[in-house]
Amino acid sequence: MKLLHIDSSITGTNSVSRALTQFVVDQLRQQNDQVQVEHVDLALNPPPHFSADSLGMRLGLDPATLTDRQRAENAITEQYLEQFLASDVVVIGAPFYNFTIPSQLKAWMDRLAQAGRTFRYTSNGPEGLAGDKTVYLVLSRGGIYSESEQGQAMEHQESYLRVMFGFMGVTDLRIVYAEGLGKAPELRDQIIDNAKASVSALLEKSVA
Repeated sequence: MKLLHIDSSITGTNSVSRALTQFVVDQLRQQNDQVQVEHVDLALNPPPHFSADSLGMRLGLDPATLTDRQRAENAITEQYLEQFLASDVVVIGAPFYNFTIPSQLKAWMDRLAQAGRTFRYTSNGPEGLAGDKTVYLVLSRGGIYSESEQGQAMEHQESYLRVMFGFMGVTDLRIVYAEGLGKAPELRDQIIDNAKASVSALLEKSVA
């Protein structure tokens, strides 16, 4: 089994999402000693944000007409696409920054959204092509956004990721929440323990 481990938090060893993605990966390794893990740190090595030069692959331009910069951009996109498409399981750490995901993670998602690779257009509308994967989303948040309509309206972290992976055909999407981390520092350990318990429950469910 090939596992793609994605981190995007900028806070290093203080990051809750990083600690929890590593916990998910470790638990999956315990379940299957044949797991092959590839780790991508988007904060340490951020993908370039989308630009006009990044569109060559999407526009179907003749490779012979591409500039050196466009070829370099296509190579970056192809690297991320190949990693994603080759994976059976993807574990993503997505902290909550200014009501949404880190820009580094958004830049990575932009590279994955490629017609003919992760989705295609049909007479009945778009169809996802990456539905053979299990994706774990580890969502860390300073506040609590899941328990009220106002909070749900303000968050564009989970909602965005659900739409994007749904568009790519992913139906086995498993969510791990670590919420309220900034409200009560003394509850941090309990919040993390609760998140780990939810991971264990998700893994037990997948085995059953």
